[in-house]
Amino acid sequence: MSDAATLAGLRLADSFLPIGTDSLSYGIEQFVADDAITDTDDLRALLESYLREQFGPSDLVALRAAHAGASENDPETIAAADRQLSAVTLAAEFRESSTLAGERLLALQSGLHGDGLLEEYAALVETGDVPGNHTVVLGFVTEREGVPVRDACLLACHGFVTGLLGAAQRLLRLGHTDVQRVLDDLRPVMSAAVEDSADSTLEGMSPFAPLVEIRSAEHERADRRLFRS
Repeated sequence: MSDAATLAGLRLADSFLPIGTDSLSYGIEQFVADDAITDTDDLRALLESYLREQFGPSDLVALRAAHAGASENDPETIAAADRQLSAVTLAAEFRESSTLAGERLLALQSGLHGDGLLEEYAALVETGDVPGNHTVVLGFVTEREGVPVRDACLLACHGFVTGLLGAAQRLLRLGHTDVQRVLDDLRPVMSAAVEDSADSTLEGMSPFAPLVEIRSAEHERADRRLFRS
């Protein structure tokens, strides 16, 4: 990658990016509330399931399609990825969180770099013609920034995992070293999820994480919530 693309990738992976992902736990809060995870071993196992069974088979596949669509200036491919991702994401909170972050990333990127296709897609999101899922927008944006698709997938995995670890650290009162150890342990899992997604198609997207979806449904009805999801 060029220096510009590398720096753009670092910016997009930074928790400093103002798109609201720091307010999301994607069900982690409910796992903690139910005492389903109590330590770093539980957390590591859960995040591995997220990557292998949910994020990899759906979000990464959609990201790859959006990246390809942006490369070919093909808004229909990007739209198809966006709609399909929402269709296979069963948890309502996950859909809402994804579109919230996606809309913010799209608005941020549009403000930074003028791009006809980006503006065209932003208009489709604004009118509700497409959902504007975060990883779809991320696939679009990383292509425009010159980030290769595999690096974009790794970036997405890193951002997703660090976001969940940040939520878990606050909920479980984990130390920084413990959290970094889990992140380090998950490197091969992230790489495997990226590799597996390369062989999938939009029509074949098949996330399967029933316990995650059940916990999300419970979280949606919880009386007290620190996180949006």
